[in-house]
Amino acid sequence: MNNTFSSPKSKRIVYGLDAMVTLKDGRRVPAVNLDNAATTPPFNAVVRKIQESLQFYGSIGRGTGQKSELSTNEYVKVRKTVLDFLGVDPSCEEQPKYTVFYTNCTTDGMNKLASALVRGSEDVVLTTRMEHHANDLPWRERGRTVYAEIDEKGRLIVEDFERILKMYDGKIKYVAVTAASNVTGYVNDVHKIAGIAHKYGAKIIVDGAQIVAHRRFSMLGDTRNEDIDFFVFSAHKMYSPFGGGAVVGLVDELNQHIPGMYGGGMIETVTDNDVFYTEAPDLYEAGSPNFPGVVGMAKAMEVLKEIGFGYIEQHEHALMNKAISELSRIPEVVLYGDNKNYKDRVGIITFTIEGMENQTVTEALAAYSAIAVRQAAFCAHPYVRRLTKAPVRYDEDGHPLYPAGLIRVSFGIYNTKEEVDILVKTIKRIINEPTDMLVNSMPLIAAHTHDTRLEYLYKRPHDRG
Repeated sequence: MNNTFSSPKSKRIVYGLDAMVTLKDGRRVPAVNLDNAATTPPFNAVVRKIQESLQFYGSIGRGTGQKSELSTNEYVKVRKTVLDFLGVDPSCEEQPKYTVFYTNCTTDGMNKLASALVRGSEDVVLTTRMEHHANDLPWRERGRTVYAEIDEKGRLIVEDFERILKMYDGKIKYVAVTAASNVTGYVNDVHKIAGIAHKYGAKIIVDGAQIVAHRRFSMLGDTRNEDIDFFVFSAHKMYSPFGGGAVVGLVDELNQHIPGMYGGGMIETVTDNDVFYTEAPDLYEAGSPNFPGVVGMAKAMEVLKEIGFGYIEQHEHALMNKAISELSRIPEVVLYGDNKNYKDRVGIITFTIEGMENQTVTEALAAYSAIAVRQAAFCAHPYVRRLTKAPVRYDEDGHPLYPAGLIRVSFGIYNTKEEVDILVKTIKRIINEPTDMLVNSMPLIAAHTHDTRLEYLYKRPHDRG
């Protein structure tokens, strides 16, 4: 553990935590962000690094001036930073040959991969019922998808992968699976799953959005057969919310395909009738690069490594342990997932309060104590329906209604036990106050949701946020 970052000192390394917000009663207090699974605030070092780099910002890969050369060199250098962060040594002949291409976020990366790798409806992709829509819909829209199921506690049934791969007898091209759930926080053994996929001739694609800021992750398994083929993640989940992200993938495989996004930067030459494309990673980076996003992402990786993932895991697990222990003692609180044996979870807790709408609870958390959490189905509707055991409901026109959803608390490196105390105390207050008072007491928050309440949430065709 690096004691420099011990809570509450760790708050000093995160930007904006001293910003004051207004409560329902008019008091001004610092916000309590327990919504880190959605996005994290930036590290102070990330903000400084971007500001410093922008002084010398120039056209990436397209200019000959000093600023352009400096920016291009820094932009290219970050690829090695990303590989190092994920345990890859490009100079090692015994390791797979990976490259890194930059994206705006995990969703962008998954869509680029899907547009390139899946060649038609005959290509079968095995994914799971745990996935975020970003690791489901791109595959649905371009090929045929089949799904591994979850058990009663919400964990993946790993045996399902082998059963399905064997049943399809080599027809499954790719296995797409999350490293950690954005709903329950379960960490999946993706290296074991990689070994199963490779046994049947499939390659594995890992959604790393919820793992990169919480656990050390390596592209390399204990054996070559357990190596990861593609890994996709967002920087805004790891303390650099400036539109950065990346895909790490096998360079030979990427060079056999072309993504469904075209433009400058990805070509060798164009004539009136012919186009000659370059190779990965440039092949996957059409358009003007997001220099600040790339620079910030690299700096965030540096800070996370300096803090140490051993400490991060220990700190966030301590917060989760305290929160689960105290929330489980409140009779009205219903916790989801395995809340007795949860060492295989990153710091995410989902719950509901009996007899109360989730929207009302989350608005009250913000109005009373400036606590930011998320409520809804977290862009993982099939998974949430399974956790809540709620059937799909339909309106009078036969359209499926939005799932009732859950409330999610998600921890970051800078959160404290005192903030858990505030959360628990506020939940008790909400339970003990009349619902109608809560609903009518938050005009400022209601204005941001157009004051349409639950009906708006149920009938809205897409997940919010």
